[in-house]
Amino acid sequence: MSEWIDFEHWPDCASMERPGIVFEVTNGEQTLLTSCIVPLPLPFDWKAQPTQFRAVPERRPRHSSPLPRPLDP
Repeated sequence: MSEWIDFEHWPDCASMERPGIVFEVTNGEQTLLTSCIVPLPLPFDWKAQPTQFRAVPERRPRHSSPLPRPLDP
């Protein structure tokens, strides 16, 4: 993982994009993993603006369990 960068530099995220890299954005209380989108749309439940971000490796996808069969009435 890279060092935290002040969010005022978020427009520079395009120069940091690489395959397999996403950005971790935080406001000190909440965290968001995202690609470089300028301006960054924040989740509706964020009460504070982002303060920092850093480049992190993209997580490998997890396979979910199969859905259970419906119960017979």
